Amino acid sequence: MTEQHLKAHTIGWIGTGRMGFAMARRLLQAGCDVSVYNRTRSKAEALEEFGARVVDTPAELADRDIVCTMVSGPNDLLSVVCGESGVLSGTKAPGLLIDSSSVSEEGSLRVRDALNERGCEMLSAPVSGNAKVIEAGRLTIVASGPESAFSMARPYLQALGEGATYVGAGELARMVKICHNMLLGVVTQSLAEITVLAEKGGVPRHALLDFINKSVMGSMFTAYKSPAFVNLDWKPTFTPILLRKDLDLGLSAGEKLAVPLPVTKCTRQQVQQSIDAGHTDCDFGILLDMQAKAANMELVPEDIHVDDGLS
Repeated sequence: MTEQHLKAHTIGWIGTGRMGFAMARRLLQAGCDVSVYNRTRSKAEALEEFGARVVDTPAELADRDIVCTMVSGPNDLLSVVCGESGVLSGTKAPGLLIDSSSVSEEGSLRVRDALNERGCEMLSAPVSGNAKVIEAGRLTIVASGPESAFSMARPYLQALGEGATYVGAGELARMVKICHNMLLGVVTQSLAEITVLAEKGGVPRHALLDFINKSVMGSMFTAYKSPAFVNLDWKPTFTPILLRKDLDLGLSAGEKLAVPLPVTKCTRQQVQQSIDAGHTDCDFGILLDMQAKAANMELVPEDIHVDDGLS
């Protein structure tokens, strides 16, 4: 995708937390014309060195062709779009809003309806990855909404990483993201179990994970998680609290659609135990530590450099 294609539309960006900052910076580095809003202005101002224009209210982004949102939850999304100084508070409205926030289908639908009333299309575009994954150009995106909206958004979504998968109309992308995070939890719990089993049997963690990552069972995720598992680095990328929320959304969907989810239920119990033990602000990889304690083991960092597969 050429820089000329990426200058075809002006971009507004709302939300510059860890993920939002990295995504907005990637668009700026690709040559996009980006104006940025964040509730704490100083967090957005750091993007000025990459060419961003910082605004004081979401309303100032209404004249942008496309507005992207990456905020904390449904109430924040509703506020920045429909609130007193939201994108829709004036007489203008963008042509397209792309939302990558972690919100429920119900919350997203409320915003979609408000946008549609003003002639603005909406694309739900949840992402898979974290700031480090974005920096490596490996972010993946699932999108749903009008196909015309996806066509308009595609060059910018591609610039964010590996590209986007279009799954259809409405809020289908939200379902895909919930399913993705259910798998994330189940795989992490399973990886924790086999890692503890192998170590208690005498196998160093780094050796087991090196073999797994080289086998057909390895993945970008297992490789990425290996340094944390080997060296017990629980700096948060995704917390147990956030994982529990998505597991609950998945279990609720399963109940609604009459789909039994026994493995997800068991994983949810393990995540809850980690939260009950006070692990709320750390990485969800703490499931490894919880599994070790259940096996009467005390893990220690191996202090070995492990490739995360993102370099």
